[in-house]
Amino acid sequence: MVQQEKYPVLSKIDVPKDIRKLDVNELKQLCKDIREYMVDVISEIGGHFGGGLGTVELTVALHTVFNTPEDLIVWDTGHQAYPHKILTGRKEQLKTIRQLNGISGFLKRAESEYDAFGAGHASTSISAALGMAEGAKRIGSRKKVVAVIGDGAMTGGMAYEAMNNSGVLKSNLIVVLNDNNMSIAPNVWQLSNYFTEMISHPEYNKFKGYVWDLTGKLDQFGDRLRKIAGRLDRGIKSIVTPGMLFEALGFRYFGPVNGHNVSQLVKLFEQIKNINGPILIHSISSKGKGYKPAEQHVQRLHASTPFDKVTGKAFKGPDSKPAYTTIFGKALVELVKDNRKIVGITGAMPDGTGLNFLQSEYPDNYIDVGIAEEHAVTFAAGMATQGIIPVVAVYSTFLQRAFDQIVHDVALQKLHVVFVLDRAGLVGADGPTHHGSLDLSFLRIIPHMVIMAPQDESELRNMLYTAVEYQKGPIAIRYPRGSALGVPVQDGFEAYPIGKGITVLQGKDVVLLAVGSMVQYAVKAAEKLLTQGIEAEVINMRFIKPLDEELLADVSRRFKRIVTLEENSIVGGFGSGVSDVFSANRWKNDLLKIGLPDDFIEHGTQEELHHLLGIDPEGICEKVKEFCALPY
Repeated sequence: MVQQEKYPVLSKIDVPKDIRKLDVNELKQLCKDIREYMVDVISEIGGHFGGGLGTVELTVALHTVFNTPEDLIVWDTGHQAYPHKILTGRKEQLKTIRQLNGISGFLKRAESEYDAFGAGHASTSISAALGMAEGAKRIGSRKKVVAVIGDGAMTGGMAYEAMNNSGVLKSNLIVVLNDNNMSIAPNVWQLSNYFTEMISHPEYNKFKGYVWDLTGKLDQFGDRLRKIAGRLDRGIKSIVTPGMLFEALGFRYFGPVNGHNVSQLVKLFEQIKNINGPILIHSISSKGKGYKPAEQHVQRLHASTPFDKVTGKAFKGPDSKPAYTTIFGKALVELVKDNRKIVGITGAMPDGTGLNFLQSEYPDNYIDVGIAEEHAVTFAAGMATQGIIPVVAVYSTFLQRAFDQIVHDVALQKLHVVFVLDRAGLVGADGPTHHGSLDLSFLRIIPHMVIMAPQDESELRNMLYTAVEYQKGPIAIRYPRGSALGVPVQDGFEAYPIGKGITVLQGKDVVLLAVGSMVQYAVKAAEKLLTQGIEAEVINMRFIKPLDEELLADVSRRFKRIVTLEENSIVGGFGSGVSDVFSANRWKNDLLKIGLPDDFIEHGTQEELHHLLGIDPEGICEKVKEFCALPY
């Protein structure tokens, strides 16, 4: 239970209606309690952290003024919504967040009636909220709809598409822009940069101060001049702040307002909640607010493993192997050193994708486009037409957002764009919105696309080299989240022949065709099967497209039973590709496809999920035994 002594107000709050009984001083104490509680819990279990610390006052104010859950609050992305979860009946469950069978780290409609819309990807809130507002209007409902967007989500084009449509429809919609000038990395938003530079410019402030001092010496006449000067100041701000843009899109603009002044926020929301038409509240906040380590190390404490509450430093485990992300990032730096035509492109995630190494070593070869995956892909296509070799580094789950751009702008024109997909397969605690379980399926159907998956860090380096230097069309490399295997890495690089696999273990009873992370699982499963009298051959296919048809023909002649292994949906993935080849050639072998089910997988550690789904070595061993026991 939440202790009353430590959290005097929060301990009394179970649902938002309890907040509405509090006075201003109690609301302020509630904000302090929430911050303290978040630090206490997340420091022990890990989770998204900095964003939620920055939305505490905003969350309290929203639930104070609006009649949730009847009124709807739509949070963008969701990692800013930990305070929302705490105030909507889940404060005790916060201790289970992102853990197996615990609550989600993002918004989830099935989890709570207060979660109006599920969200794990950025820039969706205004579109969803506009749809709700328009839907409510059509059924005669008077409910209020609020979209909370920020933490970099305004860099995504979808937000502006929704705002443009809002201005046309003139629906009753309130958008709160939580402007903390950050996504995960510093925000790439030119409007924000322009406003900040203009208002903080020494000459502007020097002129403003001079006028203020002069008019202060002119008694009543000076007061009148000060009012005129104040109007001029506000007029200048209206020109250089995003307010002008939002007004042009049909929104009434209010702000900027202090996002950490809960009483001011409550008053503002009370004043505007019954105004008709689209409204935008521009709230200025600080990511990590109230916890000094998070304020000082915004990127590191955006999301964190368990950490020391006093210092904010992550607890050090045993020496670990380097992450695949690091292997990729450093390999790209080596390649750029010898070929300056290579350019790395990220969507607001230099650290998450490993491009921070390139950013540091060769900043001219590094580009951050903001949370704008669609733009990133077409931008890369444009660069490729000029002989540049763009490497688009992106999480597998986020590349889904740019499917049409891959098809229409890259593959159709056979442009040499390299896609490097981090977090392919099951990512663990972030759950279904972040699992990279579909990339093999949706990339495999695209003409001219080449797809590779390394079994270890050495292959990742060589595949990157192959993709950059030897392929002249679209090509993708996908690798899993987490640590590499610790295999020796040679100096330099080796090019792989496109579409060729290699045999890892010889066998005679059954063959395991594996790609990527499943190769090592296949080897371990083969070792277990050998102790039970089954000799399994293991082949690392390396390429999902094109498949090694010469190797598959040899396999079809030598084995009755063939197993495919992938950390991707079995619908349309690697196994489906192998099945297509067998069908086209009328080979009559028995084929077993092992992979992820045709469903969305919940959160848990990668190891827990692999075991539950039967794709770890033990699960593979059992499935292959059953397969081999079937009559042929």
